[in-house]
Amino acid sequence: MTLAAYTTRSLPDSLAGLFQLALDLRWTWHHGTDELWRALDEEIWDTTRNAWLVLNSVSGDRLEELAADPDFQKRYRDQISAHSEFIQADTWYTSECPGNLGEGIAYFCMEYGLSESLPLYSGGLGVLAGDFLKASSDLGVPVMAVGLLFQQGYFRQAISTDGEQLEFYPYNDPTMLPVSPLRDDEGQWVRVVVPFPGRNVRLRAWKAQVGRCELLLLDSNDPRNEPGDRGITSELYTGDPEKRLQQEMVLGIGGWRLIEQLGRRPALCHLNEGHCALALIERAFSWQDQCNADFQLARTATRATNLFTTHTSVASGFDHFSRSLLRLYLAPWLEGRDLDIDQLMDLGSENQHSEDQSGSQKLNMALLALNMSGRFNGVSRIHQKVTQTIFQPFFPRWPAEDIPADYVTNGIHTPSWDSPESDAIWTQACGKDRWRRPLQKSCPMTDITDEALWEMRRLQRTRLVGYLRRRLSSQHCEQNPGFDHAAACGLLLDHETLTLGFARRFTEYKRPDLLLKDQDRLLKLLASRDRPLQIVLAGKAHPYDLVGKDIIRQWKAFSRRPDVEGKVVFIEDYDLGVANQLVQGVDVWLNCPRHPWEACGTSGMKVLVNGGLNLSQYDGWWAEAWNRDVGWAIRPGATFRELSGSNNHDHDLSDASELFDLLEKEVVPDFYNEDEEGIPRQWLKRMRASMDQLTAAYSANRMVREYVEQFYLPMAEKGRNRTMETSKELLAECNAIAQHWPRLRFNSFNAIETPDGLFCKVEVYLDGIDEQRIAVDLVAEESEQGPRTVVAMEMKHPLGGSAHTYLYECIVPSRPQGHYTPRLRVRDERLNLPLENPAILWLK
Repeated sequence: MTLAAYTTRSLPDSLAGLFQLALDLRWTWHHGTDELWRALDEEIWDTTRNAWLVLNSVSGDRLEELAADPDFQKRYRDQISAHSEFIQADTWYTSECPGNLGEGIAYFCMEYGLSESLPLYSGGLGVLAGDFLKASSDLGVPVMAVGLLFQQGYFRQAISTDGEQLEFYPYNDPTMLPVSPLRDDEGQWVRVVVPFPGRNVRLRAWKAQVGRCELLLLDSNDPRNEPGDRGITSELYTGDPEKRLQQEMVLGIGGWRLIEQLGRRPALCHLNEGHCALALIERAFSWQDQCNADFQLARTATRATNLFTTHTSVASGFDHFSRSLLRLYLAPWLEGRDLDIDQLMDLGSENQHSEDQSGSQKLNMALLALNMSGRFNGVSRIHQKVTQTIFQPFFPRWPAEDIPADYVTNGIHTPSWDSPESDAIWTQACGKDRWRRPLQKSCPMTDITDEALWEMRRLQRTRLVGYLRRRLSSQHCEQNPGFDHAAACGLLLDHETLTLGFARRFTEYKRPDLLLKDQDRLLKLLASRDRPLQIVLAGKAHPYDLVGKDIIRQWKAFSRRPDVEGKVVFIEDYDLGVANQLVQGVDVWLNCPRHPWEACGTSGMKVLVNGGLNLSQYDGWWAEAWNRDVGWAIRPGATFRELSGSNNHDHDLSDASELFDLLEKEVVPDFYNEDEEGIPRQWLKRMRASMDQLTAAYSANRMVREYVEQFYLPMAEKGRNRTMETSKELLAECNAIAQHWPRLRFNSFNAIETPDGLFCKVEVYLDGIDEQRIAVDLVAEESEQGPRTVVAMEMKHPLGGSAHTYLYECIVPSRPQGHYTPRLRVRDERLNLPLENPAILWLK
């Protein structure tokens, strides 16, 4: 399809390339074209930041006028040339990345946060997916992403006069979004069909271009569908489980069918959360059809190249569906397959006897994804341990420490979040193309003076205050029922005052009300004449989260107190546009979730490039990044502890007290402690260290390279080795081991103290299993006697007096004999164990 085929308007020939520029979302982070869109229609561009809408709204007379404007023509030709150069340039992947990913990565996610002009996101998961795509484009990693084109997306927010959150769901006209219909080689609009009970649901396919990557989107709003089916892709994260299942069918089944229909053959499939789990079943079905095989063989062959990333910190956060609902909706899809509902339930249940309180077994979509994947990972070092705990029930009798969850700490797409002022500083320090190269762990700013850094911060804060005043005015501040209309409109905000920002989803575990735990101390900070504090807040509560809504109400009530008004402001309808302004302008970013429920928490990473500092709970990414030189941590050094329920408030008051101590004794004094030249040197020292040490390390550039080097390339190699014959062999051996496993046993276990340690011997009966396929370990858990120890025992020889019995020996550090326990497990380098075979036997 030609780009012109998607618009009813025509462009002057000399401006025809504007179609290509407007439909490439690279303009969301590469701001070279901003002046083009502003010249076309300044008001629409500044209001919507939607280049495609600008192009389709500008008058024909204005286009003819610009076509004859030499200055505009030069800027236009420069941007066309720059875009062409960008597309053709060598990248890290093409020039430096060893290995081969073939046709690339199929990346599935329920939401994508690329721009406020494409509202297909609710929060951190979607923004992470959007930043992942942008960084993949910069590095040249071949990614094709799959998602849903929501007609309404997540709700838009307003706050009533009594502080109540109001939700609105405006329609997203797809013709005004920066996407285009996906057409086949014959110019026909690509459509995908997914079987539903008694009918087929037709899905229209769209494409969003994200630099070198593409985002393929499915939409059920086809006029030939029934009215209810047209609304499947209406809103994001509905509370109706039936509609949630419908959406996950469309995303998973429809998404993989779209890839197949386009003739794509991705080397890997990467799921960003368990909503997409059905894609892995559909992928196995496709392999099964191509190879004329059964499902179990297809599962064995494909799972080596399936990666599952989870961002969830509590097991209740995963989607669960009842057997009756699955039987209703999935039966047409599974008809004629050698996988029925009961077998599917077994793939996604902790065990076949697990039931909820109503007595009905539930399918856990995260466990289904896990059971179809070759590897899985959390999104920070602490979250790795949380993930091991959450998924331990899937690995009966395996200690949490041995659950094979990896981790890649999330990162943010730095060019999407830097301000014009910080961009100039970084260009001076590290060069123009710094974010497109493999970033090192630091980018020294030794050539940047304190004065230049402080001026950058002053300009950013001044711009933020101007933005907040405009935003508050648009929130009808004159109708505010407070005491001071000028304060409600932001006129009391001061561009020289220390500005604290908090912008998150308002939900209980994120503790957005932690500062309200001691209002007297907060009032003293806000009321200080010489060292004042001002706070800007933003965030949405899920429509069904009554606690989160009440916290918004509390903050609104507090902000309207006569002694507070104008010093604490709440910005409605938090989205990417609001986030961008806040992270560029605030001095300190506050994040205070309950430990260890913050999977990663990327919002604080976004202030790094702009010289903002973090004051955060020692959790998620901050537990890896923090040291005393770069910011402040609440309860530093806190260690992971097993989750004990969702209502654990043990540390709320002590954490609030520590937060106020940090503000009163360090944050506020450092900001206002200026030398004779008016420069806060201690603040600048910490700011410089934060920018230098953390910006590159917590970028999506680093994150994507980790996924490529540590996951994609080795998984692709393992996938190439998992041929039809190898898969048959693996499946046959797995089935044979399962048959023999109940008869394996330990015959004896002895330990003798020696000068070198404890000499241990164990006799094991393997019932005919090849001893090369069995590993014998000696395990001691952490105790006052020493750290956790796992030592592989060496097979010395078979025992002649008993068939299939072997002697294993090893020397371990001296500890009481009862501390050590031998175990048997499967050993096979071709598998990721124990994920692909969790069989294990302990002596006791």
